[in-house]
Amino acid sequence: MAEPKYDALVFDVLGTLVDEPAGLRAGIRALDPSLDGPGTERLLLLWQRHIEREQRRVLDGDRPYLPSDVLDREAAGVVAEAAGVGDPAAVEELARSARRLPPWPDTVAGLARLAGHFPLIGLSNASRTALLELNAHAGLRWHQALSAEDARTYKPDPAVYRLAVTVAGRPPERLLMIAAHAWDLRGAQALGLRTAYVARPVGDPPTASDRFDLYAEDLADLAGRLGVS
Repeated sequence: MAEPKYDALVFDVLGTLVDEPAGLRAGIRALDPSLDGPGTERLLLLWQRHIEREQRRVLDGDRPYLPSDVLDREAAGVVAEAAGVGDPAAVEELARSARRLPPWPDTVAGLARLAGHFPLIGLSNASRTALLELNAHAGLRWHQALSAEDARTYKPDPAVYRLAVTVAGRPPERLLMIAAHAWDLRGAQALGLRTAYVARPVGDPPTASDRFDLYAEDLADLAGRLGVS
């Protein structure tokens, strides 16, 4: 039997293994059941823009590190204010919707299939507490789940990917980073990890200049490309 090319698989979580927008939409609709589709999407965009902006401020050194829980509460406050909802309990419940994200249809079976052949490491920008609840809610199977909170920064900072390299105890080129976000894979590449893009409806597709090691339609396709029966 040929020696595997990789000693461990490192998975992004948000968007790659769970449908983040679907979970947030459910939380927004619970906040204001009168919202129509366009209204829900408008508020979802407000949430996403807040998270992206504030994570970028942390990465740029314009704001001290704060875990994802804090940013989720801020985003929930922004959305609730735009929706005209001032109940603190409702805002807190909306913030917690960021931890109740459904897995993609192939996720649970795909992870179980791969876990029989490789050590699986989750590597997420979600805080430790959020990651625990995400894993439990979606039924994700790991051998190790790592939060960017341990590096006190966010992907694509190299310090986050280094967490996986340290835990694996293997050279970066022996690890395969798997994500639906090209920006995430570029960050992993910068530290020397191998990369696999998995297509998702909510991901960040590769550009013409991206060169990743593997491209897969879903986790079943990825398993096949890794030689997992």
